[in-house]
Amino acid sequence: MSIPNELLQQCWFLAGPTACGKSATAIELAHLLDAEILSLDSMAIYREMDIGTAKPTAWEQSQVPHHLIDLIDPSEEYSLAEYMEQAELAVQDILSRNRTPLFVGGTGLYLRSVLRGVFEGPPADWDFRNLAEQQEAETPGYLHRKLSECDPVSAKKLHPRDQRRIIRALEVFRQTGKPLSEQQQQPELPPELRPRKVFWLHPNRDWLYERVNRRVDLMIEQGLIDEVKRLLQRDPPPGRTAVQGLGYKEIIAHLEKGVPLEQTLELLKMRTRQFAKRQHTWFRNISECREVMVGGTETPGELARKIQSMP
Repeated sequence: MSIPNELLQQCWFLAGPTACGKSATAIELAHLLDAEILSLDSMAIYREMDIGTAKPTAWEQSQVPHHLIDLIDPSEEYSLAEYMEQAELAVQDILSRNRTPLFVGGTGLYLRSVLRGVFEGPPADWDFRNLAEQQEAETPGYLHRKLSECDPVSAKKLHPRDQRRIIRALEVFRQTGKPLSEQQQQPELPPELRPRKVFWLHPNRDWLYERVNRRVDLMIEQGLIDEVKRLLQRDPPPGRTAVQGLGYKEIIAHLEKGVPLEQTLELLKMRTRQFAKRQHTWFRNISECREVMVGGTETPGELARKIQSMP
């Protein structure tokens, strides 16, 4: 499944790690391009999960139309194939109004899939997934070790705690007999077919890590704990993917297992910094992406104008 190249050639892309200033820069860039923003964030699809996902604020959404956010309830599951279908429809809609589609976000898998297409894979096997979750609960690290045996390439890419993606990789191997990493080898686009306007913000590491720490503190001030409490009280309850989101699983452990808040925040800051490092690796390895260095002193407007002027 892929978005037609003639559509991609008319799109702009702005990616980058969490807390690097993508949203503010994207608003400025959208004004310069007469663009509408399409989210490249796998957690922003959930309704009522706003603070922990750093979803664009109501003010930001009032400045520029946003698409591909608030698509489903937290109790629902959502596939990459569904995202691709809705992304293509959104691009067509934006172009039909003579505006520019601007993809913005930090989910490397979404970006690569939009650019190169996606392997859809077999349907979910919930009996297998439930058994796998039980095995992991009984023997932490078991699933990652099993994946290392049948698909070492995927195992190397996935963090041992990334249970959802580890189970999916095991599930694909079980149903197809082939490693997921082998089936996901969507080739990079040849230079003559690549969209020319694919950029990622590469911030100074120390500056970024300080922003990550401040963002976690700000999320708590904005009411992240109450947001998680409301999430847990939902009927039906949130699904497996929603509760595994970064920020949500840590606060859930605080609320349900009594992990002290101070310890929770330090853990969340550390995991968010680790997540930003993995995002950096994603974007660096997507050859279609062009690096935009961020020193930390630039304004969003200055970054936007720099990106617009790049040939």
